[in-house]
Amino acid sequence: MGKRWLGLLAAGLLAVGALVVPAAPAMAAPTFKVPFPCGQSWSGQTRTNHSPAYSIDFNRTDDLGDPVVASAPGTVDRVTDLGGTSYGKYVRISHAGGYHTYYAHLNGFNVSVGQAVGYGKVIGWVGSTGGSTGPHLHYEQRLNGADIQVRFNGALALYWGTKNYSSDNGCGSSSGSGTVNTAGTPLTVRSGPGTGYAAVGTVADGTRVTIQCQTSGTSVTGTYGTSTIWDRIGAGRFIADAYVYTGSDGYIPGVPRC
Repeated sequence: MGKRWLGLLAAGLLAVGALVVPAAPAMAAPTFKVPFPCGQSWSGQTRTNHSPAYSIDFNRTDDLGDPVVASAPGTVDRVTDLGGTSYGKYVRISHAGGYHTYYAHLNGFNVSVGQAVGYGKVIGWVGSTGGSTGPHLHYEQRLNGADIQVRFNGALALYWGTKNYSSDNGCGSSSGSGTVNTAGTPLTVRSGPGTGYAAVGTVADGTRVTIQCQTSGTSVTGTYGTSTIWDRIGAGRFIADAYVYTGSDGYIPGVPRC
């Protein structure tokens, strides 16, 4: 009788375990770049009394109306005009892994909600709207809603003080391409870079895909070995690079990191 109860208990635990949904794998931070066109130099200021504390104010001579560009690939999820208060006219971009960037005090908008953007895409123009006392760009990076210290190309911005930043945003960056090879089985498309993310469709074997950016995620063993690289082929659409022939052994040169 004791062994029977132990067997039933073990079976029950297995059944419960089968219902547990694995947590989505953590994602690396996108490679954020200075939010201005390639080759431009801007003065960025951080100060302890700024709100939020880790935001940066960017300036240069006669900057009213200068273009502001997306600092990393993502999807525009907010285009808002708060009038003469706070951020005034601002854009928010949602990036992979729970990251967002904010671009405030704009003079005008060049994007709409739901639009996918990449490096170098003009999203608006420097202005002095909202609570601004003069033309500048107020820029933030946030993770899961929390203000975080800004990084460009993985390097921490200067805290606290003023520093000149040179932009390589959009300098020769481009998309890549590849061919799905699964020996006949459709390849599952995920909402994020990992097998723990929801399936949002399939891509047929032999399909030629455009790769907007690449990032790391769940390790997958496929046609071309084992790899943690995932390819973004659309907004919220990722496929495992282990099943894609790109001509590169690893990340594709020139294709941005998501």
